Amino acid sequence: MNGQNYLLTAGEVAETLGVSKGHAYKLIRELNEELQSKGYLIVAGKVPKAFWETKFYGYNQPNQSA
Repeated sequence: MNGQNYLLTAGEVAETLGVSKGHAYKLIRELNEELQSKGYLIVAGKVPKAFWETKFYGYNQPNQSA
């Protein structure tokens, strides 16, 4: 995927939102439950970037300037 990660880890989510890793795992679990209910396969502890971006207003890629 051109050197870019397709999935966000709990560490990346925690850093982005300024929350604990435990809370990041909780958020990822909720997002993955939503994806799973729609029939998607999920990877525990990670969330697809594209789905993340649709759920969190104002999220920018780290290499983009505001």
